[in-house]
Amino acid sequence: MVPAGLTDTLRIARRQLNEALAVVTGRTIETIDALLGDAPYAVAGEHGGAIRSVPGGLIERPDVPPPPESWLAAGVALEAAHPGAMFEQKPRGFGLHFRLAPDAGPAIHAVMAALVADSAEFELLHGQMMWEIRPRGVNKGDAVTRLMRSAPFLGRVPVFIGDDVTDEDGMRVARAMGGVGLRVQDVFGDAAGVRAWLHETASRDDWGEPP
Repeated sequence: MVPAGLTDTLRIARRQLNEALAVVTGRTIETIDALLGDAPYAVAGEHGGAIRSVPGGLIERPDVPPPPESWLAAGVALEAAHPGAMFEQKPRGFGLHFRLAPDAGPAIHAVMAALVADSAEFELLHGQMMWEIRPRGVNKGDAVTRLMRSAPFLGRVPVFIGDDVTDEDGMRVARAMGGVGLRVQDVFGDAAGVRAWLHETASRDDWGEPP
């Protein structure tokens, strides 16, 4: 769900930042397009497994394998076995959401951990009420590095805001580049706090100092 006014705020921020606004997410680029439209300039989806550096541009993907079909079948079976769980397939991985079936978390973890136990190519990640299998060597930090190599981000100081364990890579790289990584829970309290800060900062057109 996208709260009312958020996309307008993001469009204002993008204009004020001379286009240097990106969304870095575990979701697909197509999902972000459906949710946010043209609000962000660049989008990195699938934890950095897909990057579109410019609006309407080609989607670049690192050369990594898709998960075996048998793993996908196991994911679908987990969804069927646990009412409320949701299987989400991505081009190079998949996840099982259990927000609506919280008691299923341990069982889902056990099956997915067994799938990757002997794999050198894939890893298991714990997100917000979900477990996800993704290729090794693809993460949000890599996405930040790639985005910062070209305009409109080149030469700027990165500010990365995230609330998930998978966001830690992006925060780490932003800090290593002389920027900041802001963990939502520590700095803003929750997502509503982030939206309020974005709105207030865009209203003042004052992006000089992050909170």
